[in-house]
Parts: sequence; structure tokens; C-alpha cells
Amino acid sequence: MARVRHPCTIVIKLGTSSIVHEKTHQPLLSTLSSVVETVVHLRQQGHKVVLVSSGAIGVGLKRMNMPSRPKSLSGKQALAAIGQGRLIALWDNLFGQLDQPIAQVLLTRGDISDRTRYLNAVNTFKELLSMGVVPIVNENDTVSVSEIKFGDNDTLSAVTSSMLHADYLFLLTDVDGLYTANPRKDPFAKQIEVVTSIATIRSQVSTTTLGSSLGTGGMETKLIAAEIATGAGVTTIISSSKNPESIFSIIEYHNLQKSTPGTPSESLSGRTSPTTEPADPATPTPFRPPHTIFTASVLPMRDLKSWTTHTLFPAGSVIIDSGAHSVLSRRESGGRLLAVGVHGVIGAFASGQAVRIVIRKRPEGSGSDDMAARMPVPLETQPTTPTLVAASSMSSSIVSLEPLSMSTASLADNVATRPVDEVSDADVIEVGRGLANYNSAQILKVKGLNSSYMPQLLGYADSEYVVENITIRVPP
Repeated sequence: MARVRHPCTIVIKLGTSSIVHEKTHQPLLSTLSSVVETVVHLRQQGHKVVLVSSGAIGVGLKRMNMPSRPKSLSGKQALAAIGQGRLIALWDNLFGQLDQPIAQVLLTRGDISDRTRYLNAVNTFKELLSMGVVPIVNENDTVSVSEIKFGDNDTLSAVTSSMLHADYLFLLTDVDGLYTANPRKDPFAKQIEVVTSIATIRSQVSTTTLGSSLGTGGMETKLIAAEIATGAGVTTIISSSKNPESIFSIIEYHNLQKSTPGTPSESLSGRTSPTTEPADPATPTPFRPPHTIFTASVLPMRDLKSWTTHTLFPAGSVIIDSGAHSVLSRRESGGRLLAVGVHGVIGAFASGQAVRIVIRKRPEGSGSDDMAARMPVPLETQPTTPTLVAASSMSSSIVSLEPLSMSTASLADNVATRPVDEVSDADVIEVGRGLANYNSAQILKVKGLNSSYMPQLLGYADSEYVVENITIRVPP
């Protein structure tokens, strides 16, 4: 067995189809035992390991002798309640044979949507790992509803790896990587070994046919998980659950790729650069275990933005103009939106809630936006309501006191007469997410205005920015 040289944090996700038989619902004890041995050996080498385990409903089906998953939410939640205790008991029994303590961690998106609770969860994970315990994570299906569900454990494992700033996320499944087509049906399907751009690879692969009748995922959910994890700086790997011990050789292979003279040094950031030292002809080419690796982002998302983007359920939307979109797409923007770049809101939300950042769809057949709208000038210089006051060209949004000569009453009257467009989710495209500093009604009051007017219109101004911690995922 290859030895992984540098201790790291590894999250391993195991799907339902790898835990119970698709037809009989019997636990796949040989697979589970191999996973347990692999995790324990990783621990012996000094690594910290978290296991994300599906299978509660599958185990519940076996216990109740039911042939298939129920269609109702309450039925699924009841089976999850029945199966989760038996599932964790099974893991505890197997790990107990090797004297490895485990801990059960059940999460919903709602559990970590609050920043304090999120940090508490992170601290609990860290404490468990420091104690030498293997946390076994599952979604708390018994209480989850659609608004607070992760949707599948691929996403849960990606969020968990992001929370822990893990080095690796292994998505163990019933195929040994990402293929151009379903390898079970297409003999010409080719495995994709390295993915540096998930957006590009989506158009080259088929993701609609994979996945078992028991699971909720498939290859598409694994791409989503890889997108979340790699964006947070976590190298993500899809490999077969039938050979979990390949985790050792996969990590060792990529360590050798980075250090072997004369071979392209494939860094986990997704960049390749040849070394200048020629390769030794006598050095054998290392064997590459079957897998697909998704390289981590060169500039990973910081913790707060990752939390905002992937763990919060958006309560509404803020519509921005194209100039604001251009500015927010730059890292130096700090992910902060001024009122002058806002066109409107969709839905009702409170301050502190997550919101979608959206732009209007272009009408069919229309050309490009006019040049002024597309110029990436600072948000402060893009007033969308010139009848009120021309915004300052100063770099700060806090301008001179001269524009404040307009009375509060006349300013409010002028704002009240502005037309409010009826815009729905069907009229816009989501380009990112952030945290609202003001509620939807307050943002409507100040939309398109210089931040100087916020104290007059709102009666206070805790921040000159209406939305912060914005992550733009769709560039201009």
C-alpha cells in the first residue's frame, strides 16, 4: 500500500449504491469493510479523515422489508429515521473492530445557515478530529424540508470539505471516474482524467444517465460538488468505491507528478508547468490508478464568501445593472454593492439574509447593451436616476454636502414617483450571491442613488453598501 507522505485532511463521500444493494437492500459489507480499513490506515499515517455516508433510507427499506423508496416526503423521512440508527450502528460495529472511535454528525442547510451555528459546527469537527475521532456525516433527512436540504450528499460532502479547508474530497461511487458517456451502455465512452474547468467539461460529458434507483445523485451532482469544493481550494476526485484503498495510490501518484523531474508538474491548482531538468530514462512512469481529478482553484474563495454562496438559501433577489456586474466581477471590488448599481429587487427579505444577485435577460434579437452601460467604471459614477442628482466621480461614495441641500421631503417624493418595474425570476439571470445589509423595502427606497442619501431616506445608514460578501459566479 502506497504511503501518503504529507498529513492532510481528507473527506470521503460514500453513496447509497455503495452501501446497500440496489435490489435486496442488504448492506455491502465487503465494500464497507474496505472503506473502514482504508480510513483507519489513513488515520495511522497521521491524516484527519471525515466520512460522509448516505444510506439511511436504503437501510430503512431493508428493516421494513419495503421494495422501493416511498414517493411522499413524510414516508422518506420516516424511513430515514428508522435507518439512520441502524446505519450508524453498522459503522460503529465495523470501526469498533479496529478500535477506531467515530461520531455521528447530522446536518441540514438550516443548521449552518446561521453564521454562529456554522462556526460552532466547524469547531465541533475540529475538536473531533483533534481527538482522533472519525466524524460520520449525513443529512438529517428526518427533519429536512426542501428549503433547508442540501439535496444530496455530494453537495453535503463538498460543503463539509469547504468548512474544514480540506486538502482532498474523494467522491466514491460505482464508476471509477467521469466519462464522456455512460460507460455501462456506451463501449466507446472515454474517461476524463483531469478537469481544470467544470464549466467547459459540462458540454463534453453526459451526466443524465448515471445514478442508482436508491440514490438522489448522479454524475451531475458530482460536478456541482466538485464546483463547490474546488472553488474553496479542495482538490476533488471521483473514483470507485469498489477499491477505496486506491485513495493512497491516487494521492501518491499526484505527489510524484509534481516532483518527478522532466514531467509536467501538474499542480493541484490546475496549472501545469514543465520542469527544466530532463527526465531519467531509467525512471519508470508511475502507474495512474483510474480516477478523475478536479484541480483546486488557484484563488480559492475565502471562508465567508464560501459560506454565503453554498450554505444559505436565498430569500430574494437584487437586480443590478451591467456596470455593477462588471465591477463586482473584479476581486478588488471586495464583493460590495452600492445602491447606485441596483435596479430593483424581487421578493421580500430581511437584512442579514442571503440574496441572489441577478441581471436582466436581454430581449430576444437585441444587440449588445449600449456602451455606457457596459463600461466597467466605478459604481459611484453610474447614477441610474439622473433626475435626482449626478453622482460624484470621486472614488468614495460619500460625496460633498452640496447634493444634500435637497430636502428630505422632496427627495422622498421624488423617489416615490419613480416607476417600479414588475420583474420576476423568469426575467433575470443569477450571476452570484451575497448578504443583504438592508431589507428589500429599504433597498427599493435607495436603488440607483448615491450612498450619501441613505441616512435621509432610511433614517440611518449602518453601511454604505446594500449587499456585501458577494461572490460573482457568472462573469460579464
